[in-house]
Amino acid sequence: MDVERALGLIGRGAEEILLETELRERLQSGRPLRVKAGFDPTAPDLHLGHTVLLNKLKQFQDLGHEAIFLIGDFTAMIGDPTGKSQTRPPLTRDQVIENARTYEEQIYKILDPEKTLVMFNSTWMNAMSAADLIQLAGKYTVARMLERDDFSKRYKSGQAIAIHEFLYPLIQGYDSVALRADVELGGTDQKFNLLVGRHLQEAYGQKPQVVVTMPLLEGLDGVQKMSKSLGNYIGITEPPDEQFGKLMSISDSLMWRYFELLSFRPMEEIEAWKRACAEGANPRDFKVKLALEIVARFHGEEAARRALEQFEARFRHGTLPQDLETVQVSAAGADGIGIAHLLKAVGLVKSTSEALRLIQQGAVRIDGERIGDPKLRIPPGSLHVFQVGKRRFAKVEVTR
Repeated sequence: MDVERALGLIGRGAEEILLETELRERLQSGRPLRVKAGFDPTAPDLHLGHTVLLNKLKQFQDLGHEAIFLIGDFTAMIGDPTGKSQTRPPLTRDQVIENARTYEEQIYKILDPEKTLVMFNSTWMNAMSAADLIQLAGKYTVARMLERDDFSKRYKSGQAIAIHEFLYPLIQGYDSVALRADVELGGTDQKFNLLVGRHLQEAYGQKPQVVVTMPLLEGLDGVQKMSKSLGNYIGITEPPDEQFGKLMSISDSLMWRYFELLSFRPMEEIEAWKRACAEGANPRDFKVKLALEIVARFHGEEAARRALEQFEARFRHGTLPQDLETVQVSAAGADGIGIAHLLKAVGLVKSTSEALRLIQQGAVRIDGERIGDPKLRIPPGSLHVFQVGKRRFAKVEVTR
């Protein structure tokens, strides 16, 4: 592939390439580049938001470059302060090791295991002496560190910043020195840390890495970034039917965002589909293509086909009507809204007592499935079709 086409593929969905001129020069050299993406194993399961970086790493891999999947087992014990308003508690070594093990199992659903170098930053950090760490700390200033947005806000508001939190971006940056990285990938929230890597490489006499930042993928609500804690995520180890149903629940506008960041289909094809929708084609048909591709990636073609059949049996040939307008209901708290209050809020019942009675009678369904728990709470970020009896329906999005 020529350099311009390679740049086009690398730039797909990217927020920034710093600096594109440097990337072009390195691509023109013809040598395989060392491309790094780091992940702290702070939770056992990856979701589609994590795969935005994995997909970009796979594109570099397909272009013939060396993909380095860096597991931040050392930095995970510090805790990434990015976006945090207070010092976060560090994980134990046992937690980190267990989570790292599951990461290794999950990434090969996207990356080629024969062409992927998996590294742990404890390899060089455990070998670093106290004197080495002090020397590293001497290559960056407190003033520069306080330019970082979250540190700046905490400092100005009088909130505590622990010294070890300053070490996090330094160690992440030093990872690039240890790996002699040509390119580092990261989310837009990691831009400061990625630029620290450039600074430290220069300080250690290396050519600074090119930084490619990727957007943070919105979750099912289309507003907040995908997060397990917000309940708006799609896990890559979730069952095929669940993945398929969640993807079919996203809004039509969010679908194109997912296509750009998650699909491996050519952008020319996606743009043609987008034009077709603008001219009257049904967006649902293209959403099916997206869902099939994603489910097949993690579970195989046969599982994706069965998930589609299950979805059609439930939604197309079942009792649920199509093209319902979405109604928004605000959750009272972080744990969501009670089912009885939701049904009343959207006008499916006249009172919460009626809702509770109908639930006990088995007359209430969510996405075609009968529910029997009158204490059920619907979390923020969820989007479902609620049914009472045979003829009352509402497509409801629960917001914060």
